[in-house]
Amino acid sequence: MATQAVKVKNEELQGGGIGGAAGNLGGKITGTVHDTREFLHDVRVEMKQVTWPSREDVVSTTGVVIATVFFFGVFLAIVDWLVQLGLERVIKTFGV
Repeated sequence: MATQAVKVKNEELQGGGIGGAAGNLGGKITGTVHDTREFLHDVRVEMKQVTWPSREDVVSTTGVVIATVFFFGVFLAIVDWLVQLGLERVIKTFGV
């Protein structure tokens, strides 16, 4: 990528035949297409190196997540109810 940046910088300094913004537009579009292709190639290479979980792993971890969410949902509902009762007693006692 560093070499490509140097090439682009040199082309900008030399002008490339057409002057002004119109001359740089073609180079920018070509560079963008090349960069996009290079990026997609790199993505494909990296995706081949990924170790994907098995179906059993996904099912078991999904079950753990659902159970954990259910547990904390019930736990927080009970805590909320207890705090609500405590506040009602404090308000009744002190008549605020």
